[in-house]
Amino acid sequence: MKRLAILLSGRGSNFDAIAENIAKGSLDASIGIVISNRPEARGLSLARERGIPALAISSKGLDREVYDHTLIQTLRQQEVDLICLAGYTRVLSAGFVREYANRILNIHPSLLPAFPGLDAQRQALDYGVKLSGCTVHFVDEYLDAGPVLLQAAVPVFDDDTVATLSTRILVEEHRIYSEAIRLVLQGDYRIEGRRVVLK
Repeated sequence: MKRLAILLSGRGSNFDAIAENIAKGSLDASIGIVISNRPEARGLSLARERGIPALAISSKGLDREVYDHTLIQTLRQQEVDLICLAGYTRVLSAGFVREYANRILNIHPSLLPAFPGLDAQRQALDYGVKLSGCTVHFVDEYLDAGPVLLQAAVPVFDDDTVATLSTRILVEEHRIYSEAIRLVLQGDYRIEGRRVVLK
């Protein structure tokens, strides 16, 4: 069975959705470890409640390369097949991305390439778009720029707030992230330049 590592920085709702799909048998994988750069992250508590190994490696005051080297050493010991970023707020170093080339997924709350980076929902509202959504993409050395695997769109309403739009997007995040993980673990895709072609 393929093993996942989940990296998170906050509440862990995407992690919890993945773990629930595994528990229900709709995703054939196991979660080897959950790691957070923030010891107070709620996602760590959720993992421990599920009996999944959870580790805090604080990034406070550490250079990105130094921190990522520590992270790589930990992940090597776990022998994971795929790394899933689930609300992980640190930008990964080029060395980390090279170590796990095409084996890191991220979910982002916009239809990339629109609105990369932080506060994507706020960016969408400020820009006045009529559609937003979420994107699962492979992670490369640039911010929210790797090849797109799956996307889901949601309407943006005139009376939306960041909270209401985020809630609708999150429903789709929980749906498509596990689907994307399944595609990758089964090898049902190929990457051609920037394009992910599904088989």
